[in-house]
Amino acid sequence: MPALQNDLTQGSVSRKLIRYAMPLVASSLLQAIYSITDIIIAGHFIGDTGISAINTSSVIMNMLTQLAIGLTVGGNILVGRYFGSGQEEERKKAAGNTVTVGALAGVLFTVLVLLLGQPFLVLLKAPAMEESLAYLKICGVGLLFIFGYNALSAILRGVGNSRIPLYCIIASVSLNVVLDILFVAVWRMGVQGAALATVIGQAVSFGAALVFSLLHRESLGLSAGYLKPERRVVNMTLKLGLPVALQWTIASISWLVVLTLVNKYGVAVSAGNGASNKIRDFCQLFLSALTTGAGTMCAQCLGAGLYDRAEKVMKTCMKLSLAMAAVIIVLAEVLAPWLVMIFTPDPEVQHWAVINLRIEIICQLFYAGMFSYNTLATGSGHTMFIMWNSFLNCIVVRLVLAVVLEHFMGIYGVYLACGIAVSSSVPVGWWFYRSNRWRTPKNVQ
Repeated sequence: MPALQNDLTQGSVSRKLIRYAMPLVASSLLQAIYSITDIIIAGHFIGDTGISAINTSSVIMNMLTQLAIGLTVGGNILVGRYFGSGQEEERKKAAGNTVTVGALAGVLFTVLVLLLGQPFLVLLKAPAMEESLAYLKICGVGLLFIFGYNALSAILRGVGNSRIPLYCIIASVSLNVVLDILFVAVWRMGVQGAALATVIGQAVSFGAALVFSLLHRESLGLSAGYLKPERRVVNMTLKLGLPVALQWTIASISWLVVLTLVNKYGVAVSAGNGASNKIRDFCQLFLSALTTGAGTMCAQCLGAGLYDRAEKVMKTCMKLSLAMAAVIIVLAEVLAPWLVMIFTPDPEVQHWAVINLRIEIICQLFYAGMFSYNTLATGSGHTMFIMWNSFLNCIVVRLVLAVVLEHFMGIYGVYLACGIAVSSSVPVGWWFYRSNRWRTPKNVQ
């Protein structure tokens, strides 16, 4: 078997899962550091307008990045399933079409950002409009590289290789930090410099993944014949990927609505909410990356017809995720005052950040459960279930409860609603697991 491939259907489940998932965890952490570093450098060398411009534009860019990840999930599932079943020709078709879909989507969303960036910023009431638009237009070009990298990463992860995407991210993040300092701190290029550093870093991660993939194009399925769109394969890829993309869109919309409720309580509460959310999201990356790895592992196992092993993967993932969540909760609860100091010296902002963090960090236990059950849904292609579960959690429960509880409990009600919302997804995930629907794979012929 070529070195770039890793059969996840054999060997110790726990050992295979940990070895496969750790590079994904490292990649996620590096990407988070990437974002945090941009903000820190902007805060020191550009000022409040720079921070505001990057934060506002990042709302749009983060949503589009999640769409890129979601769209390529379909390719990751198909490649993993076909790899597990030994259907080499179908696997290569799925890989080639994933790259094609990613490239076309990258071009489409780049054009949309360049044409509609300003109306989106007006809708978000960007306070630093000129700087925000400048940052967004430059970063919009980077969507070509974001979609391309995620497509290639999905293929590599599908054949069990999580290390090459990690190496690409290491190169990208390292270069971005150096260029951020050079462009912003030394050459004083402002938000344009920060955006340019980001795009160059993204280009490097895509370029590195592309070079490696082309060196193994015959094995991966990236030769010209497989890149030609095939209606059947493209349809399967989109059927699997679009629900995941919509899931992230639904989540983003719900958080934007929650943000409007939070903003009613003033700048200090809003800033505290932003700082605590950064910490919460950073902590959540550990769980998200681990369960992403488990989802690919389940896809390979289900493709090979190893249903009991897929179930064992989910249960192992659940144990590891709950243990990880428990450690995260204890550390965050104890270290909360010191963690928020990294983001702000303002005592009032720190106060509200600590309150929010200590309430919402407990939700990591529920995220561990929800993500673990989703591994079976992802691996079996039941991505519509994930989308509807997200709709229940984010729209039906989170928004309704936030409005109701905020009326009676104020800002504490909003925080409590967010915690209760994610907990509602756990019994729904348990029902999906117990129904054995995941034993009947979707959209794979």
